[in-house]
Amino acid sequence: MAAAALGTTVALAAPAGFAQAAPTDTEPVAARSAGATQSTGTTAPAAAPAAWAAGTRAYLVITAPGGTSAVSGAVTSNGGSVFAAYDAIGVIVAHSTSASFASAMRTVGGVQQVGATRTSDVPADAYNPALPANPSQSATTLTESNRWDMTQIKAEQAWAVTTGSATVKVGVLDTGVDDQHQDIAPNFNAADSASCAYGKADTRTGAWRDVGTHGTHVAGTIAAAKNGKGVIGVAPGVKISSVRIAEPTSSLFFAENTICGFMWAGDHGFKVTNNSYYTDPWQFNCPDNLDQAAIIEGVRRAQVYAEGKGSLQVAAAGNSNYDLANKTTDSESPNDSTPVTRTITNACLDIPTELPGVVTVASQASGGAKASYSNFGNGVIDVAAPGGDGSTQVYSTLPGGKYGNMSGTSMASPHVAGVAALIASTNPTFTPAQIRDQLGAQATDRACPSDTRCKGTTTKNGFFGEGAVDALKAVGGTTPPPGKYFENLADVTIVDNGTVESPITVSGVTGNAPATLKAGVDIKHTYIGDLKVDLVAPDGTVYTVHNRTGSGTDNIVQTFTVNASAEVANGVWKLRVNDNASQDTGKIDAWNLTF
Repeated sequence: MAAAALGTTVALAAPAGFAQAAPTDTEPVAARSAGATQSTGTTAPAAAPAAWAAGTRAYLVITAPGGTSAVSGAVTSNGGSVFAAYDAIGVIVAHSTSASFASAMRTVGGVQQVGATRTSDVPADAYNPALPANPSQSATTLTESNRWDMTQIKAEQAWAVTTGSATVKVGVLDTGVDDQHQDIAPNFNAADSASCAYGKADTRTGAWRDVGTHGTHVAGTIAAAKNGKGVIGVAPGVKISSVRIAEPTSSLFFAENTICGFMWAGDHGFKVTNNSYYTDPWQFNCPDNLDQAAIIEGVRRAQVYAEGKGSLQVAAAGNSNYDLANKTTDSESPNDSTPVTRTITNACLDIPTELPGVVTVASQASGGAKASYSNFGNGVIDVAAPGGDGSTQVYSTLPGGKYGNMSGTSMASPHVAGVAALIASTNPTFTPAQIRDQLGAQATDRACPSDTRCKGTTTKNGFFGEGAVDALKAVGGTTPPPGKYFENLADVTIVDNGTVESPITVSGVTGNAPATLKAGVDIKHTYIGDLKVDLVAPDGTVYTVHNRTGSGTDNIVQTFTVNASAEVANGVWKLRVNDNASQDTGKIDAWNLTF
């Protein structure tokens, strides 16, 4: 995946014959890719609390939600300054030149975690950000025509049902967006656009503009206007907001930028966000590293906050042809200094795409096969969409009124974000969980090819997840997914020879649970033969769904059907996990119930 944007090559439509190489999703650049409340931090790039100096590094200081003010004094007394604070989730973005800042802050009462977000200095630009260029616009004589990617997902047929609602806001968290582009301007929402580069919202006019080309390309795929010019997006009737989270020059997407972006999305009513990047500088963040553990926690809290405010995050799986369900090594991190090769496990996460609640998107070539570069992984990939491969790429908007081609999971993800926006348009009361469920329900099943790396079934596997998105089926009706849906995204650590439980409170369901109660389980644990997993009804009745089978297999990512018709639906249901042996540990990552 790219350390910034998720595409490979760019071929500009004008001037003819010009080609620009763009970094892959494993590289540190842009091809991989307004009234903030107090909870989202400062709204403008006002002078920082301390002057920039060489050696300035950024840190996440994590407290209990609502606890940031109590430790802000300690930030200063330990040689740092508060650059931004997100009190609603208990996250401070701190700057310091002190090499002992993190270790000192970890001893402060009320501080839960501290971690450096980069291995390079914070640029001086963070203290007085320059506005991105506002490119001059080239008019086009190109007219809209059928494109292979839109035909493949049946977008053209879906437009006969709806082109999307102008009340639906889609956030493009990326390198920025050229809001003046003739195909983007009709749908652009400047009021809810900003820059989150460096981790603090900058609402100056134009701060959201593109510091590369990637974000503008992504935006066009989602919602380029149906205006007879150039191209048409998947959901040409919805509104696009740009939240630039890439930093200029490097085009890297650091954790504090993503946190700012998710908080902004939640507070500004984005129904969907597209995230065609991974959080730099680590391709994978490992919880046994103090810095990376803080990055995981900070970004996770921000995503949970955004989802709690009604925002669904869609993210690219990455362009390294890597099995995300069987991680072994990472040789591309840190990408802001000198990468090293390290051994990793499945506990190490590609974020935001592997966070609970985020829709992870794999890329398809023309015709539907897995794109050669696309990451994969059984239990990780949710759905697939066109991203291009080889000479057949995705054609979309570029800054300055131009158009061009890119390939990557960065290009697949906005197709899914567009379909999610169409679902939200036809089902305005849907929660993020319901949109996520509908994305899977409408997807067209694709079986594994004759490739031993593809694990799973026809209905859900590591190459295509629950299938290829189908925009027509997605808007074919307003019937919600079967029954009411409840989930718990909180992590629960599973210790050796111990028993843990994760609760879900069910309410608003009449009568008893169904005979086909669906329990979706996401347990990350090596050697699942150690585990007994039970669904416990509100009255204490135990339904065993997994009992020490699978021996050395890793992880239980499965939906179980339980005949719970004898149980009253409303009340506290629990997922109980019993570890029956030593050495292997893990966690309940998430679980859900569908009635």
